[in-house]
Order: sequence, then C-alpha cells, then structure tokens
Amino acid sequence: MPWRRQGASATRSRPWRPARRASSSTPASPPRRRPRPSWACRRSCCTPAAPPPSACSGPTPCSTTRHTCRRKLLRSLDGILCSEHELDKPVKELAPIRVSDLFDPSKYPNPEMANRLLDTATEVTDNSSGIVINTFEALETPELEAIRSELAASGVGVFAIGPLHKLSTIGGAGSSLLEADRSCIEWLDAQAAGSVLYVSFGSVAPVSREDFEEVAWGLANSGRPFLWVVRRGLVIGSGSGDTELPEGFERAAEGRGKVVRWAPQQEVLAHRAVGGFWTHSGWNSTLEGICEGVPMLCRPLFGDQLANGRYVEEVWRTGALLVGKLERGKVEVAIARFMDGEDGAAMRERAKELQIKAMEALSSAGSIQLAVDKLIDHILSL
Repeated sequence: MPWRRQGASATRSRPWRPARRASSSTPASPPRRRPRPSWACRRSCCTPAAPPPSACSGPTPCSTTRHTCRRKLLRSLDGILCSEHELDKPVKELAPIRVSDLFDPSKYPNPEMANRLLDTATEVTDNSSGIVINTFEALETPELEAIRSELAASGVGVFAIGPLHKLSTIGGAGSSLLEADRSCIEWLDAQAAGSVLYVSFGSVAPVSREDFEEVAWGLANSGRPFLWVVRRGLVIGSGSGDTELPEGFERAAEGRGKVVRWAPQQEVLAHRAVGGFWTHSGWNSTLEGICEGVPMLCRPLFGDQLANGRYVEEVWRTGALLVGKLERGKVEVAIARFMDGEDGAAMRERAKELQIKAMEALSSAGSIQLAVDKLIDHILSL
C-alpha cells in the first residue's frame, strides 16, 4: 500500500517516491555536511553479518524496537547470563523481558560471530543519522519513546515505518524465498470459519527430530483442523530434502490436516477459516499475524523470537507462549485452550482490536504517513 506525501494527490497505483523540492531563485548555499551521514542497517540478531557504518548508503529497516532498546544493556550483562536459576528473572530496565529472552552470545554455536554481530549492531546504531524500524507507533509506544530519548542527544532520527509488508507493492507471494503450495487455499475454503490452526516455523528456524515428532502427534491427536508448513530442511540433520513425517501420522490426521512445503502466509492468515497461528515468533510472522487479527501460539527458538513471544503473551496479550520441553500431551492441551477455551476467545478479541490499530496506522492520515513525511524531511536536511 504505497503512499504519496500529504498534500499531494493520493495514489496507490505506483510506488510512492518523495517529490523534489522546488528550486528557489536565490542561489543555493552549499549543502550541509554531517560527519556521519549513514543509516542503521541492522536487521536482527540472527542476521549472518552486517556492513560497517561507512557502507550504509541509505535507510534500511531495523526489525524490532527491542533490539535497539537493549543494545547497551546487553553489553552490561555480558558474561553474567549463565546462572540457570536466574533465567526467569525479569529485567527491570526492559519489562516484561526476562533474562532468558536476552541475546546471549555464549548460547550460540559460534559465540565469536554472535559477539561480533552484537558489536556491529551497536556501532552501526551509534554512527547512524537515522533508524527506520519496522513497527508502528500504537504497537510499541513506550519502546519508541525510550529509543528516541536515548538517541536524541546524538541527533539520530527514529522512524516507525511499518508493517513493511503492508506497504510493499510486491505482495507476499512475490517476496517469498520459497515457492508456495496454493492448494492449501482451496483446502481452507472448505473449512469452517475460525476452525483451522495454521502452523509454520518460518523459513530459517530449525527444530530437532524429537520436537518435530511431538508437534506432529500433538496436532494429529488434537482433533482439530490444521494446516502445517513442513519445509525442506526443517528438521536438524535432514539436509535439503523433504522432511519425513512420522509413521502413521498421515493416517491419524486424515480428513483434518493438510501438510505443505510452503504456504502463501499472508493470504493464509487473512483467510476466514484460520482461527490461530502457531509460530516461531519471528518479527515478520508476528507483524503479519497482528495485521490479520490472528491470535498466536508462540514457540520461539532464538534471537528476537524470544522477546517477540514474550510481548505477544504479556504486553499485547494476543497469544500464549509454549515453553519448556515439548510433549504431545502438552501440545494437545495448549491447542485446546488456545483454539476453544475462554482464554483463547479473549486473545482473539484483543487480536482483532490490535488489528484495528494497525489499519488506523496505515490510513492516509495515520502514524506511518506522518513518519514517512518526517523521514523525507530528515534525509533532505542531511
């Protein structure tokens, strides 16, 4: 949904571009030069690498406010995130985040790379002229205020311009890394409204074979319709080939479940038949669920997913966390509570309220349009 600046004729037929400012008869003065005219290029803490500040030639989005908010706190906690009994302890500076939600380089296969990524993220932010964050004001008001307060003295502008997938002219299918199996849409058409649990753990996050089998049997034994994305390489050690389903699973789920390698997720979440989203809590998936008013069952695995899931459960209260060891009986109970229980109904109602806020932000007079205008003025002032 591309936009033009306010005051110009509105159009959604082509990508929005800033208009050039009218020239004046007065000779133009030499442009002001800032010592650091670069932009924050950080995506998320699971990104393999990031360019140095000098390589950033334009504004690139930072995925979540939580990464920016906690960047210095993480360094102050460096080396003390090892006491198991303190993992559930709240971090008072970043409520409702807990110690276990923080990015701990020592827990990654390559701690040196994780530390380097964290250093780069901090350096890029500190040496930027601006940060574009894929969020909207009503979703994370206190977090955006905290970031702006921290960066105000250095003159770094902070612009909440998201959800980006709603502003894109490409569309969900065109921007997908994998080819979607559209037969799932026809299958959804035949299901009752709000009856289907959509399950997808994203395009990158891997799961263990043990967890995969517990998820499978939890879904099969739940007695509820489900659409499950089982991409190639989903299970650790399975390589790039198709992931083999547990023996007997297809027979047990026959008539209720559909398994695909990949799905057109935005279209699926917007479908009337989908009543819940079991997700790995990646930021893109979280925003897509919010924008379609779908409650989320969160099973975060690493990186920003941990904090995103915490926000879904404790801040927005539009879903629930599924933590600890996965067991099929535990999965069945969680699905029943989520899809049919009173708690699930309340989550669904709050999810619809949050969806309305997202749509208001995307309107022609919404916070995103205002942020884009401010971003243009900021760029032209550099």
